[in-house]
Formats: sequence, C-alpha cells, structure tokens
Amino acid sequence: MDSFSTLIRTASHEQHVEAETSTFMSDLLGGKLGVDAYARYTEQLWFVYEALETRAERLASDPVAGPFIQPGLFRLPALQRDLEHLRGPDWRATLTALPATQAYAARIAECADTWPAGCIAHHYTRYLGDLSGGQIIRDKAERTWGFAKKGDGVRFYVFEEIANPAAFKRGYRELLDAVHADDLEKQRIIAECKKAFALNTAVFHALGEEFPLSA
Repeated sequence: MDSFSTLIRTASHEQHVEAETSTFMSDLLGGKLGVDAYARYTEQLWFVYEALETRAERLASDPVAGPFIQPGLFRLPALQRDLEHLRGPDWRATLTALPATQAYAARIAECADTWPAGCIAHHYTRYLGDLSGGQIIRDKAERTWGFAKKGDGVRFYVFEEIANPAAFKRGYRELLDAVHADDLEKQRIIAECKKAFALNTAVFHALGEEFPLSA
C-alpha cells in the first residue's frame, strides 16, 4: 500500500502540472513579462501567506496540523522585505488582492478556523513548492531583473533556516506518512490539496488577464 505522502503527490500531480504550466507562469519564467508582473505576483503571495501564517500559533496546538507548523518555513517577513524593495516603503498602502487571491486566502482561513487538518494540504502545496519549483523562479528573477543573488526582491525563495532542502523534504514526507488521521480524513486532505492547486492556478489565470502579452 502506498504511503500517504505518495498518495497526496500522485493524486494532485495533474493539478500541480496545470499550475506550473499556466500561461502567466510560463510567460514570467520565459522572460516575456516585466518586473511589474513579478511584483504583482509577489503581492498576491503576501495575502496567501498572511492567511496561513497569522493562524499558525492556533494551528500549532492541533494534534493533526501541529507537527507541520515550523517557524523556519515562515515567509511573511521575507515577503515584506521583497515588497518594500519592489514597491517602496509604502507598499502596504497600494497592496490589493485579486478576487482569485481573496478566494484562496479565504479558503485557507476557513480551514484554519473549522478544519485544521485541511491546512496540511495548503501547507504542503505552498511550502514544498517554494522549496522546489520556487527556486527556478528565484534564479530567473535574479537573472532577468538583476536582483542580488538571494537578496532583496527574491528573499521569499530563500529559506535561511533550512540548510539541506532535500533532507528537509524527506523529513516532511515522513511527517505526512505519520499524520494522525484515518483513511477517510486522509482522502479529504488529498481532495483539499487538489483544491489548493486549483485556487493557486486561478490566481495565475487572473494575473495572466492582468498582464496579457501584446499580440
């Protein structure tokens, strides 16, 4: 029988690929969009992580979600530094969430408030993605827009407290395999993982509409 970490990865593979290959992300990584598109994407990330991390203290005491709450992963301080670099010291005054981002953040908040185990799905899709594919975005941003290597503008993708990402991801998969949930609850978490990827993809689609390539 496959482990839970294998089940959640394989079950969400299609949604994962759809998110990675969205038009917006393809254009961003292809160097077809300007730094303003990158900054706008970073703004949307702030709302997602604000929803996830401001509820972390509450989730830390939950017997199912608690083991996944690790301060070394937290991204809000890095996002704030990036946004100050990208948008200036008054970045909060102009910060706006797209409707798709509002829906994404609202779902995270709903899980945190009513179903903490569901936050495992959002935690998994976000942080493991940042540790993996996010590094491609960082490298592209450094080379395309001249950010200092692992400096302001790309700090979101730099996990200073995780010295060995590969080892960390192995440990994370072990946490998934040891999750305190029955089979029905695990299936619910898998379904939420698919939903998390769909919500993320919806943000990409909205950004693609805001930054269409000229014909």
